[in-house]
Amino acid sequence: MPIKKEKVDVVLVGFGWTGAIMGQELTEEGLSVLALERGAMQDTPTDAQYPKVIDELAYSVRGKLYQNLSTETVTIRHKPDDLAVPYRQHGSFLLGTGVGGAGFHWNGMHYRNLPEELQLRTRIEERYGKKFIPADMTIQDHGVTYDELEPFYSKFEYVCGTSGTAGVLNGKVQEGGNPLEGNRSKAFPTPPLKYVHGVSLVAQAAKAAGFDPYPLPASNASEPFTNPYGVKLGPCNFCGFCEDYGCYMYSKASPQTTILPVLLKKPNFELRTRSHVLKVLLDNTGKKATGVLYVDSQGREVEQPADLVILTAYQMHNVRLLLLSGIGKPYDPKTGEGVVGKNYAYQMNGAVNVVLPKGTQLNPFIGAGAAGVSMDNYNADQFDHGPLGFIGGAVVRHARTGGRPIKQASALPGTPSWGSAWKAGMKDGYQRVLNIGMSGSVMSYRDTYLDLDPTYRDAYGMPLLRMTFDWHDNEFDMIKYVGAQAERIAKEMNPESFKLNIRRKGSHYDTRAYQSTHNTGGAIMGTNPTNSVVNKYLQCWDVPNVFVTGASAFPQNMGYNPTGLVGALAYWSVNAIRTQYLKSPGALVQA
Repeated sequence: MPIKKEKVDVVLVGFGWTGAIMGQELTEEGLSVLALERGAMQDTPTDAQYPKVIDELAYSVRGKLYQNLSTETVTIRHKPDDLAVPYRQHGSFLLGTGVGGAGFHWNGMHYRNLPEELQLRTRIEERYGKKFIPADMTIQDHGVTYDELEPFYSKFEYVCGTSGTAGVLNGKVQEGGNPLEGNRSKAFPTPPLKYVHGVSLVAQAAKAAGFDPYPLPASNASEPFTNPYGVKLGPCNFCGFCEDYGCYMYSKASPQTTILPVLLKKPNFELRTRSHVLKVLLDNTGKKATGVLYVDSQGREVEQPADLVILTAYQMHNVRLLLLSGIGKPYDPKTGEGVVGKNYAYQMNGAVNVVLPKGTQLNPFIGAGAAGVSMDNYNADQFDHGPLGFIGGAVVRHARTGGRPIKQASALPGTPSWGSAWKAGMKDGYQRVLNIGMSGSVMSYRDTYLDLDPTYRDAYGMPLLRMTFDWHDNEFDMIKYVGAQAERIAKEMNPESFKLNIRRKGSHYDTRAYQSTHNTGGAIMGTNPTNSVVNKYLQCWDVPNVFVTGASAFPQNMGYNPTGLVGALAYWSVNAIRTQYLKSPGALVQA
């Protein structure tokens, strides 16, 4: 028999960005909030301590902050009839673990969506006609608009001390910002990060090529800042150790550096680490959650009663927990019916590799996770897709995240992989090779989805999540077109050479090389229970006292990094809980 704990008002499953946001906001309402995190406690002074934290072998190579894939992972296949096999080594995406989750070791790239992306299907149908969308493409509107989310984008930016230059402020285009962005009600809380040399070169070339470059929005604080919770952030020193690492300078926004110093001190908040949730418990109607069942640090099963259950884990874990708990109808690609697991998407990336003239001194070791320049001229629907025949786009950018010797040193093209020639090529290339990157959208399709694997199980005997995903022609066409535009920037730099590096039609999704940890979908938001798992407030249609946060709600993926939208949606959702749900518990949107 499970141990039964005393009932709490709210239980959070997972404790990264959205768990910290939900915990902070709901404890302000006086609710008793319990967060269950299956990983260990980790914090800045203990787990980002200088100089121990700047250990590239421990963190970037051996993945000290990553999930242990030997106890739980995901299985992957390309098509519904293929055999799925377990993802046993971190490659394509890097699953975080422990308090803060991936928010502890992210880079800090903090974008807002372009407004049309939140109403994508409506936008495409109105501009190009319904027949422009392929029959097997299952894109849809989010159910919430940019204008509705705008105050919550701002709130998250101010919690993070985000650095940047506003492009459109109170309806007026601002010099130096992104003229294509949605309207902002407030300027960025801190000025943009300084451009390092390589970023300046790309920005100048981009402007000459007809692009609209702007400073990459960075949750790496450019100056000392105190956020609305009273937590202080320090200025970034461009150490080059952001992704894969906690920030010893307290400059990179994370749950640890922005929210936890306040939240962990509250008497009505409790955090239990090493607590692995197995499922959400439902009453005999199946329409109300009564709490969760988890395994504690001693291997004991524990029942935790709660009035409100909020899934605040990573995208894949949220979807898996819904499937294991029997909440919502699982998606069936053969019939197109069901919603849980539907619309899994990823990102289509590419780059132009540029070799600058001899004598260039980029000093790549001077960098930060989001120190860079960005351009949206070929992102989302900011250009005419009509003659091109594809949907989506990519943000084009150059970010100098660092120059670490093992995984961030760039050799000259054609350099052998070992020996004296490798040493010479690495020495020559380190100071003068840079990439102009493209982070591209991926649409959702009928044959890309998540379900439970019938064969493989985790260390607790529960079925693993199974991913069915491969590239489609739409994304190949998109990245080829955007890549050709990015080459114009490279040409303006008068380089010694440059080469476009993109995926070509006929190639398959390959899990071995890192691409991004921007997995989306599976518990998507929408306008009704037949096309979505959660409503516009991230509330489950089928079980109204269950909310599901994170990128699992995205109906398709964008070119941008997801964290800005993830945070905005969390604040939007918890605002609805505070102002509507708690006053009258039940469905916030009528089906």
